[in-house]
Amino acid sequence: MTFYARRPMGRCHKIIVTPPRTAVRADSMKSPEFQEYKARYRSAIRKVLQDSERGRLDEAGFPAYSHPNPLINWLFWQRLRTAMNYIEKHAPYEKVLDFGCGSGVMLAFLARHSQQVIAMDIDLIPLERVKKYIPLAENIQVFDAKQTFIAQLTHKSFDLINALDVLEHVDDLPRTLSALLNLLKPGGRLVVSGPTENILYQIGRKLAGPEYSGEYHERGIAEIKKELNRLSRVEQIATLDWPIPLFEVFVAHV
Repeated sequence: MTFYARRPMGRCHKIIVTPPRTAVRADSMKSPEFQEYKARYRSAIRKVLQDSERGRLDEAGFPAYSHPNPLINWLFWQRLRTAMNYIEKHAPYEKVLDFGCGSGVMLAFLARHSQQVIAMDIDLIPLERVKKYIPLAENIQVFDAKQTFIAQLTHKSFDLINALDVLEHVDDLPRTLSALLNLLKPGGRLVVSGPTENILYQIGRKLAGPEYSGEYHERGIAEIKKELNRLSRVEQIATLDWPIPLFEVFVAHV
């Protein structure tokens, strides 16, 4: 992948970008299938953004999923694909929770691999707007996290909890992680992803645009992993790096 950066006096120099290494099986989520899935959601998200007030959907990742810069777009979608490959490898499931479902970009995938999917977020407006273009499957049930708390869900009833790029936002991390782990059946899995918040990530976020301020981030992925290691057994799935780690994806086992 090649990009061009502008030097002073109008000259350009070439930057070669090598896609980050990921510890996933290449044969899990076939490339044409994933590209079709991605194109469907990118189209819906772009349509929603055209009709939405500026900044309203930033926290749900809308600008990143539809970003014109190929590296930024690749990075955000690749971490989803990494999680998808891991989840698919251990399918099928009886019951799955998408905690912090945002725009619902993972819901159609999860609905194909689980008998029942629970989607939960404190802001359901992003999901409601995407639903106009991509209706939810019948086996998906949506909960408003401001009205239904994690602790109110049935304990030890979920095979899998999906928590992608959400735990850096929560106020009380230890309490949230304990509550999520309590929802898992014995042998259940909590799949987590998040940004490293290192200096390169922060610089890249500023270059990407004002909608990537990260002001709503409470912490980076290292703090999340440390707390999860205290509560469970953590297994690394992948690290997305260019040229240093930018995102991590891992799973906590109970």
